[in-house]
Amino acid sequence: MANNYSKEKRKSRVAALSVISNSTLVVFKLIIGLIIGSVSVISEAIHSGVDLVASVIAFFAVRTANKPADDKHTFGHGKYENLSAAVEGALIFVAAGWISMEAIKKLMYPGEVDTPGWGVLVMGLSAITNVWVSRKLFKVGKETDSMALVADGWHLRTDVWTSAGVAFGLFMYYLGKVFFPALPLHWIDPVVALGVAGLIIKAAWELTSESVTALLDVSLPQSEEQLITEVISSFYPQAKSFHKLKTRKSGSDRFIEFHLVVHKDLTVKVAHDICDDITRLIINKLPNATVMIHTEPCLDSCQGLCMGTCSIFESDTTP
Repeated sequence: MANNYSKEKRKSRVAALSVISNSTLVVFKLIIGLIIGSVSVISEAIHSGVDLVASVIAFFAVRTANKPADDKHTFGHGKYENLSAAVEGALIFVAAGWISMEAIKKLMYPGEVDTPGWGVLVMGLSAITNVWVSRKLFKVGKETDSMALVADGWHLRTDVWTSAGVAFGLFMYYLGKVFFPALPLHWIDPVVALGVAGLIIKAAWELTSESVTALLDVSLPQSEEQLITEVISSFYPQAKSFHKLKTRKSGSDRFIEFHLVVHKDLTVKVAHDICDDITRLIINKLPNATVMIHTEPCLDSCQGLCMGTCSIFESDTTP
């Protein structure tokens, strides 16, 4: 219990850190972007604004997902993390659309960028800050199996690359103005903004696809189901076989259920003890797992239920 409390506390702290850092970056980017008249910097301010909203959503999702199961949510509240990730993905699509429209307007009605050095500075600071914060989000998110934190980490990691791209574009604009003042370079800023939008759309698609998949109760990854199979197989010959394996994930919680075929002469207590041992080993390999096992007696004749997983069937066909 104490270990779980420590994990939840770490998740809340790193989510709060993301909110604070994004709030600061939004203010600085917006001020600098408006001062120097750079649509790419302003687009990055909007991007960070979306990141801020996503961070707030992740913060509340993590806190809600930590609540224990109740009468209305008998499987817990883990889906709030998956839902928050899906909402974050939708928000990124909206931000990318807004940035694209502003960049196209700037291409159609060009304007100069004043003192681009300030833009380079704020973009550089943004990239460095988000590298640090995203690493923390990834670290805690992977250690606690929190999809909301990992999604927030991908938000900031995308911001790192887009900030670096904007900084590079402004730097090239500055060099062009210094060494080739006669060249028309107004297109650099909006083109970089369009590149930012493209990267954001790619990240949004990947994030939304993963989160929606979890909301649709898709089975656990094949590698995890293989671990479950190996644990069950290790209890042969008392546990003869298994079938009707069903798995899904809700936030960081895994739900696993299957029918276990045991030797027909086993007592109820022995069969129950085997189920407890299987459950314990599965949870050791796959944390936050809830395992439901339905036991059936082996009648020494395969009726199609266990074909392919039945230990008796395999032993009978082994030369």
